[in-house]
Amino acid sequence: MFCINVILNVKSESDVATVRDLLTEAGRLSRAEPGCIRFEVCHSQSDPQTFLLCERWESEAAWKQHREEKAFKEIYQPQVLPLVDRIPHISTLLE
Repeated sequence: MFCINVILNVKSESDVATVRDLLTEAGRLSRAEPGCIRFEVCHSQSDPQTFLLCERWESEAAWKQHREEKAFKEIYQPQVLPLVDRIPHISTLLE
């Protein structure tokens, strides 16, 4: 399994609703992709400008393929990334 957690901090408070809507749609599309085990979009209750993506993919190859799909290419990369600061964490799931 390939795990990545991404912290997104929206640069401008006025963009929070837009980012929330875009991430909701990107999450929905990502969950339908082959190789996606779990794709969660969380919105912080303590800091409204912070979102967390919790992604679980069957393999690193599946995650790399995700980066070629609509959710990433048409929503996340061109529309979300310009509005946020991003901190990715490739992670190991402890069981």
